[in-house]
Amino acid sequence: MCESVVLGSQGTEFYQQALVELDPEALGGEQMVAALEDFKRLRELMDEGMPGRDWNIATAMVIEGVAGFQLMGDWAKGEFTAAGLTAGEDYLCAAAPGTEDAFTFNIDSLAMFRVTDDAEREAQHTLARLVLEPTFQEAFNLAKGSIPARPDLDMSEFDSCAQQSMADFQRTAEEEGLVPSMAHGMAVRADVQGAIFDVVTNYFNDADMPAEEAAQRLVSAAEAASF
Repeated sequence: MCESVVLGSQGTEFYQQALVELDPEALGGEQMVAALEDFKRLRELMDEGMPGRDWNIATAMVIEGVAGFQLMGDWAKGEFTAAGLTAGEDYLCAAAPGTEDAFTFNIDSLAMFRVTDDAEREAQHTLARLVLEPTFQEAFNLAKGSIPARPDLDMSEFDSCAQQSMADFQRTAEEEGLVPSMAHGMAVRADVQGAIFDVVTNYFNDADMPAEEAAQRLVSAAEAASF
């Protein structure tokens, strides 16, 4: 969620500098301080049971009407689908405030071992081809709630949220506004991500920590984890 606040309040250029390039001046500067202050203000909108809650439990709270909204990736939509709810009728999807002209992306990856046997390599190629076939892309993404990796698919069977998300993705790509998700391992290494998470979590849960201190801790954490 913090990355959505950084992106929405400070824009894609700053997001790239701070959360992808780990520029110390960006991580510790006035813009990051402002984003952190905005982020902590969101604590006032959350219930006391929030710390440590799994995202799917929070999604269920929205479905049940206990919570009003959730900042989450489109995979959460699969929970709504499983509950028999229809996008555009029972619930709405919208960009996080301020991110209407930006798009953070996360990609499901299929890793394969390096093999030397020709038959095994051919099997890997076949699997990769099948995964990218329209039939699989449609079935997988309809079930999960995400959008296809292929932009050339017919989106008529997808709901209004997915259609809007694909349109936003393509438009933002053309405008060079795509940025990789730091929260989901697309922007930095896992150790750097973990160090940033620790700082942000401690800041968010500590009412007495000023944003300036948290920003400096981000600089130190990124530098220490980068070695």
